Amino acid sequence: MSDVLKPEFDDFELQKWLQARCYNIDEAEKMLRNSMAYKEKNHVKDLIRDYKPPEVLDKYLAGGLVGQAKDGSTLRVELYGRLDMRGIMNSVKKSDLEKTKILHCEANIEDWKKRSEQTGTRIDGLTVIFDMEGVGRHMLWTPGIQMYLHMVKILEDNYPEMLKRLLVINAPGIFPILYKLCKPLISKDTKNKIEIIGGNYQETLKKYIDDEYLPMCYGGTLTDPDGNPRCTTKICQGGTVPEEYYTLNTDYIDRMENATIPKGDKLSKEYIVDVPGSALRWEFMTQNHDIEFGVFFKQDSKKEAVISLSKVNSHTITEDGFLTCDKTGVCK
Repeated sequence: MSDVLKPEFDDFELQKWLQARCYNIDEAEKMLRNSMAYKEKNHVKDLIRDYKPPEVLDKYLAGGLVGQAKDGSTLRVELYGRLDMRGIMNSVKKSDLEKTKILHCEANIEDWKKRSEQTGTRIDGLTVIFDMEGVGRHMLWTPGIQMYLHMVKILEDNYPEMLKRLLVINAPGIFPILYKLCKPLISKDTKNKIEIIGGNYQETLKKYIDDEYLPMCYGGTLTDPDGNPRCTTKICQGGTVPEEYYTLNTDYIDRMENATIPKGDKLSKEYIVDVPGSALRWEFMTQNHDIEFGVFFKQDSKKEAVISLSKVNSHTITEDGFLTCDKTGVCK
């Protein structure tokens, strides 16, 4: 690993990758290399400086940071029951959701570095209050669940051991159904960090969080300056996304080429790469149904998958992305 390791990868950080792969050294190395390639491709280190999330995510991506837990980890509140995933997916591109979540992670890492230097103690990790108040059958929308889990997987693959504990409160009657849908797609390590708390959750929360950092609505003393117990200046309250935000998708529909693909058929586009380092970008949506998408590179008679074929929910959110073509040949 000496060929790719950077100064920030001390023993403490490397331990996380080993933990995430149950101390299988080969698997941990593979995971770390894949993550470094992903971050380089997506210019992750530049996001804090260069990327501004769309307004709709600032206003309706429910949740926020409120302080710290007793162990020093950052305290985050997720208002899953107030998350209108259908509305958000109608208003932004998939890459915007990914970038925004990654931006949050990178901001956390920067904050932990500063606090660690100030206190002389290593500070790391998230404690999350996962509030499910308001969750009902309307949230059993498969594309929305898949998108949420896609975000979780990106974080697991690139920020191992960032989550210290997930404290689930106000679990609804349909929680067993939701958990059954999500369980196969959540890593064993993450499952072990989930604690489902019953009706009297306030006392359990106080085992992990001091009153001064626990919002008053959860049994603590933290409020907004105006006394609001929900701490709305710190925690985005989410809610239904107004349909006027949906029109964001129409801005680029006019630029798209239309095509009809019969069931079982395929559409193939070829692009000649005559200059190494050329960028290939794509952006598409489907009117009905999901679709399989992949990118292949052909040089002479050799053909390799750059992005393996997989289903994408392009009928619910615009699929977009890019890659750098390092060699001359044909991308299709």
